[in-house]
Amino acid sequence: MTARTHLDRSRNERRVRMKKRRRLILLLAAVILLVVSLVKLAAAPETAIAQRHAKQPADPTTSSESKPQGEEMVKPRGEDARPQGKIVYLTFDDGPSQWTGKFLDVLQEQGVKATFFMQGSNLKRKSLQSDVKRAVREGHYVGGHSMTHQYKKLYEQGEFVSEMQETLSLIHDITGENPHLVRPPYGSAPGLNDEPIRDRIADAGIKIWDWTIDSNDWNLKDHPEQIIENVKKATKVDLEVVLMHEKPQTLQVLPDIIAFYREAGYEFGVYDDAEHFHLNFQKDHRL
Repeated sequence: MTARTHLDRSRNERRVRMKKRRRLILLLAAVILLVVSLVKLAAAPETAIAQRHAKQPADPTTSSESKPQGEEMVKPRGEDARPQGKIVYLTFDDGPSQWTGKFLDVLQEQGVKATFFMQGSNLKRKSLQSDVKRAVREGHYVGGHSMTHQYKKLYEQGEFVSEMQETLSLIHDITGENPHLVRPPYGSAPGLNDEPIRDRIADAGIKIWDWTIDSNDWNLKDHPEQIIENVKKATKVDLEVVLMHEKPQTLQVLPDIIAFYREAGYEFGVYDDAEHFHLNFQKDHRL
């Protein structure tokens, strides 16, 4: 056998060994990839469950697993707790006022219930308290809107909780009801941006509603027709909460606003403490 023949054989053997080595490497890579995929697949459900629990509290009303005896079953307050269908909540701030009775007249004529957020300084006026009682008697909800409506006192001096508690206590004294819902003057943002104040609100059992539609009615004394346009343009989703005030221009267009929502297929909701769902600019599910 010649040297040339030995060289050719040696080259062929190296090629065979290299092909075997490549096949072995590819086989090992495939096995490793398969193992990694199986591990990820097995861990996926646990990861998804952990992420769900990290984002929201456990919901015993939708889980097939029951909680151990002795643990309190707490109804979750989140998106799923919101009413279904097209519902609009008409809300009125800053009462009671000389206009409250006339607002109640229109609502009674239209067969509509509404939610009022009343101010403590006005609630103290004896001449206005009969309309507060009437509102509750006719099925409307009366919540709190602070005692002073002063931004500095409520938010900068930290008197939000105490003022709301005093306001809710006044409503109880007048009506016998025990409301927990309030509307922060000027809205919950930025006044309630700091979490410690929201902690105190939650600890006090106070709930908060802002709004989805600002009619800007307070600023349209000479242009009541613009209030209607503002409401129409801002109505976009099935659940709307309309911010209005006890103002004569609002009273003037209230029948038109009710007619608009009726024609659009909305039902009129009234707040119920027992069926609270969160609606605040802070997106704090506790409030």
